[in-house]
Formats: sequence, structure tokens, C-alpha cells
Amino acid sequence: MAVLTSERERSRVRQSASNVSKFLVPEIVFGPGSLSEAGYAARRLGARRVFVVTDPGIIEAGWVSELLRYLSDAGLPFTVWHGVTPNPKDHEIAAGYEVYRDSASDVIIGIGGGSVMDAAKAIAVLSTNGGQILDYEGVDKVTRAIPPLLMIPSTSGTGADVSQFCVITDTARKIKATLIGRALVPDISITDPRLLVTMPEWLAATTGLDALTHGIEAYVSRAASALTDVHALTAVRLVSDHLVRTIDRPRDENARIGMAQASLGAGLAFTNAILGATHAMSHQVGGALDLPHGVINGILLPHVIRFNAAANAERYVPIARALGVDVTRLSPEESAYAVADAVRRLADEVGVPRGLADLGVTVDDIPTLAANTLRDVCLSTNPRDASVEEVAALFRAAL
Repeated sequence: MAVLTSERERSRVRQSASNVSKFLVPEIVFGPGSLSEAGYAARRLGARRVFVVTDPGIIEAGWVSELLRYLSDAGLPFTVWHGVTPNPKDHEIAAGYEVYRDSASDVIIGIGGGSVMDAAKAIAVLSTNGGQILDYEGVDKVTRAIPPLLMIPSTSGTGADVSQFCVITDTARKIKATLIGRALVPDISITDPRLLVTMPEWLAATTGLDALTHGIEAYVSRAASALTDVHALTAVRLVSDHLVRTIDRPRDENARIGMAQASLGAGLAFTNAILGATHAMSHQVGGALDLPHGVINGILLPHVIRFNAAANAERYVPIARALGVDVTRLSPEESAYAVADAVRRLADEVGVPRGLADLGVTVDDIPTLAANTLRDVCLSTNPRDASVEEVAALFRAAL
């Protein structure tokens, strides 16, 4: 996540969290079969030629062929670029931009998971702002309007299709750098739950846990509001109800729709309320070791919940209810701990390791991970302040 480059930026995030309620949202098209709207949607954005960003897995699954058919039906020529890997790298963005520049396209479509959609956003930034993508790390650094963006998610968790975030791996520093700002909110999001069918089991698990983390962290965030709370809690409930079923029965239509709604709602919540310590820590691990983001979240989240309970346990009571916990006889602190336990049980059910050591993190990594966490924008909206020593203790507990 973004490293804030000055105390002014950190103060601005905190001030916004305490004084301002805002709600950024694209046009949303949702429902089975909605991929067929892509050509019309691109036309509404003024497209004359479309640049499609995707990855080899989405091509193999057949979704890109279907998309291109709809673009052709709308009379739109296209260029397809698929040079994206998980946790998209700075050099991949530079390569993608070169292809975009030569394509003479004027609308960008990202079809795939969060990595694909982040890459699409990053290419759009370079197309009008110039330079290198890492020049725009931080808050509101993108000052020139970018080409229209249409996002089509194929997973159920990242929320990149509706968010003001763009996460790119800085390969030199081995951290995840984030661009944040209104300019990065896509113009149109098309969520077709059919696309979730082709996710492998591990991807359904990791993206589902990401959606759960988005919902929980957005709800307890210092920047939470009535506008974000409803989406955050709905997302938590939907993940609790449907995640395991989508893994066991990927063609269960109700479960697919439920997880698609969970991802969408969680995205709407966190892009406006920001997140917390789980993401601040997870970004450091993912950037250093190039690991699946949702898996790291699933390991860290219970530890962060217990840490936060000391400062704001009451906010976890509605979350506990959304997870199906009977809180009638529980204190707020007990409810928060019950949430942590419920998250860990769900992570166990979907096959997430119990510790970071299983992913290759060592004790020697912790000082650097903790120090980088303190510069992550997500920590600014965590409900409890954390020192570098406390973050390091959380990492050790999660090993």
C-alpha cells in the first residue's frame, strides 16, 4: 500500500477520516450475463478503439473471446495485452504502456482479477501523466485526467473495479506501492457472476478472504461512515454465508451471486473508508515475497482484531452478528475476540495456513516489515494507533 511521503500527507488522511464523509462510486452494471453490456458501455464512454488488459488465465477460460465478440458487435476495434502477473510489477506497467501508446486506443478495459485491473489503471495513468508509474505513489499524485476505464472482475474479492486504489509492486524496494485518488475510480464496473466459475479453488479462497478483510477493516476504520457501514456489514455477511459454498460448489448460482455482491459491497466500503493494520502489514509481506494478498490477510486479520479490541471493541459487535455469532451474553471485548475466532475458522475451512512462517516469512524479516508498515497509508485509519514495536509483536504472533 502507499507509503506516505510526508507528515502532511499522513495528517491529511487523518483529518479526512475525522471530518469528511465522501462516497466515490462508478456506474455499476451487475448480474449474470452482464458481460454482454461491455460493447455498449464502451460506446457510452466514447470509445473508438479499445485497449483490453487481461492475463493468460482469463484468455484460456474463454472470457476474453466473449468480451471481444461483444466489442465487435458494437463496431469497436481492439488491442489485447496480457503481460500481467500476480502482484503487477512496475516494469510490466512500462511494457503495457508501450503497447497502449502504439495502439491508438482511447478507452481501457480491464478483465480479470485485481492485478489485471490495477495494471489497467496504471497504464491509464502513464498515458496522460507520463513518467514512471512509481512517480505517482501516494495520495492524489495523479493530476491529469486519464482515459475512461471499464472494469470487469473475474474474482470475488479485490474490489479494484470500484476503488480509488491502484497497487503496483516496486521491484527495486520489494514493497507494494499504491496510487490513491479520485482519478483512479473506474467509470464503469461490470460484474458478471458467471466469471467466478472459472476461478481455481485457491483463488476463490484468497479473494474471498480479501473481501472479508475489506468489509471488517472498512467498518472499524476511523474514516467509516453511515455511507460505508451498510456495504461493509453486508459484505461480511455475504462472505460468511457463501464463500465455502462457492469453493465446494463453484457452479452454485446463488453462491456465486452472493460472493460477487460481497466483493462489490466490500469494494464500495473500503474505497471510501480506507482500511487498517491488516492491509498495512499485508502489503509489506506481499511486496517482499510476492505472495497472494488474501492469504496473508487471512493469517493476519485475527491478530489485528484482537489488537484493535482494546481500543474500539464496540464496533466489532455488529460484525460478530453478521458472522452469525450470538452476542447476547458477550461483552464488546468478547464479541471482538469471537470475530477473530470466526475469521480463523473460516480461514481454516478454505485452507489458509495458520502462520506466516508457512509462507516463508522469518523472524529476521520482521524489523523491516514492521518499519515499512508504519509508513503505509492504511495504518492511518486503523482504529488503534500502533508503534513499530507493537507491529513487530503482531508479526511475531502471526508467524
